Amino acid sequence: MKVSDQIRLRIESAIASGELLPGDAIDDVALADHYKVSRTPVREALLQLQAQGILSSTPRGGSMVAKMNLQQLLSLWELLAELEGIAVRLACERMSNEDTQALVKLHRSSKKLADKEDMDGWQEANLKFHEIIYEGARNPFLRQEVLRIRSRTGVYRRHAFGALGRIKSSYDQHEKIISALEKRDAEAASLCMADHMRPGRDSKTLNDFIMSLPRELLAG
Repeated sequence: MKVSDQIRLRIESAIASGELLPGDAIDDVALADHYKVSRTPVREALLQLQAQGILSSTPRGGSMVAKMNLQQLLSLWELLAELEGIAVRLACERMSNEDTQALVKLHRSSKKLADKEDMDGWQEANLKFHEIIYEGARNPFLRQEVLRIRSRTGVYRRHAFGALGRIKSSYDQHEKIISALEKRDAEAASLCMADHMRPGRDSKTLNDFIMSLPRELLAG
């Protein structure tokens, strides 16, 4: 793998985990020192991320994690919900019985996390849950696009998730997805997933979600 690709993936991972937040500057000198390279592959990685909209340029010529305005965020989240629906529909048709059993086992073991309102543990289990579905869809390009959007929206979704207290609700929604998958009901699974991924299931929860977003993470 090219060094520029390693750097790009490292930045994407830091954004996805919340280590880097919207508005944070990217230290290209530190990256070059860490990978023991010139600034050329660093610049190449930053340009690729800017082209994807993940980073934006600063007035002084540097790069920072891109902020989104509310319209952009909701539009991207809407697209994510649709892509997740496609993924689970394909998984219904393609995933093996072993994959399904692994998903059910993970889901059952995550109940104690939901019961305890363990946010960190739930976030980890939730990512694994969705990852099994992406793998079951057997479409690496779809997985790549979903993960890219999850990375861009991750910090906003985590803030909303915590503010709205959605762990128990999410567990129940996972239960419905599992039920549809076990029946190989692709249409039902897709509808359940789209409902699961929406930022607000009605006007009140959508308003609560919007109000929970830190203003400093949003573009002006």
